[in-house]
Amino acid sequence: MEVRVIIGMSERVNGDIRPNWVTEQVNRTRSDGSPVCAKVIVKDTDIDLSFATSGCSGLGGGSRRLTGAENRMVDLWRKRHLNDDDFAPGNLVAFLKQFGI
Repeated sequence: MEVRVIIGMSERVNGDIRPNWVTEQVNRTRSDGSPVCAKVIVKDTDIDLSFATSGCSGLGGGSRRLTGAENRMVDLWRKRHLNDDDFAPGNLVAFLKQFGI
């Protein structure tokens, strides 16, 4: 499985994604007074999804039917409130831990 996280202008992949990096990037962006744009891209055999927080602009969803695994991931994204402007960095970390990050 490939997991890619982009927060602002910083990007990490799989084993390079660290909880403290996620927290630092989110907090740094907020302290600058900017909306946090965090993107998570997950690709695997039966998963091909891109998630984005509300601070990202110009992103639209796809029109294909989601797999069962993808639906569970979408539900988890919502459960962790990652579609809210003021999401907690720890919730993004908890979401990523589902993938062994």
